[in-house]
Amino acid sequence: MDPEKQRAIARKGGESVPSGKRSFSQNHKLAAEAGRKGGLSVSPQKRSFAQDHELASLAGRKGGHASHVQRKPPAAAE
Repeated sequence: MDPEKQRAIARKGGESVPSGKRSFSQNHKLAAEAGRKGGLSVSPQKRSFAQDHELASLAGRKGGHASHVQRKPPAAAE
């Protein structure tokens, strides 16, 4: 699928939710609490980040770098 068409479809999905219902983007504490609840629903043996602080740090760094990468537009088909 054409990347621009894919973005347009995704944009429509986001626009279909009223801004009052986009609570995580407006309420950081609510998002953090939901994340904590999700983490607690996993058994302690499977919480790799809780078991391995270094692994959690590495994942956080990778995520931070990925979110700041400038993506190149796809090459034009010739």
